[in-house]
Amino acid sequence: SAIAAMLANGLDLPDAVRSALFINLLTAILASWVISWFDGTIEQMVALAILMPIVASMGGNAGTQTMTVAVRALATRNLGPLNAMRVALRECSVGLINGVLFAAIMGAFAWWWFGSDILGLVIAAAMVINLLAAALAGILVPLALDHFDIDPAIASSPFVQTANDITGILIYFGTATMFINFLR
Repeated sequence: SAIAAMLANGLDLPDAVRSALFINLLTAILASWVISWFDGTIEQMVALAILMPIVASMGGNAGTQTMTVAVRALATRNLGPLNAMRVALRECSVGLINGVLFAAIMGAFAWWWFGSDILGLVIAAAMVINLLAAALAGILVPLALDHFDIDPAIASSPFVQTANDITGILIYFGTATMFINFLR
């Protein structure tokens, strides 16, 4: 974790925790700033704000799971330059399959809850793209860090989480913005 890296570099535990929390705060502010780009869309349909944590949570969890598998595979030497493309394609396939599965569930649920088939389609599309993007970030970030001799077990998490948050927000609200005239 980031805290372990800070401890290894001489920070004591309270300073390491504060530093990690500060980094997390900065990335949360960045995500909030990206959300603010879509305030006009959110004002037009509050249901979008209600459903946003679902898209973000699913992307975050999917990306973290892929990242964990990638970091372990790198550590055990089951992942490297020779098989990186095959493993990345496999992880993206899993992300796409999971995206379609959970998109169907969430799209139907949003349609039932809010009575809007278009809202169901918007969240379903965002879910497919977001889970695919999360899988891609989860595999590419550890591979890139390892390529530059940076320990992916220590450094991957904040990059993957930030990429997932920003990508999920952009995909979800961007899709909603494109279809806002049909959502009302």
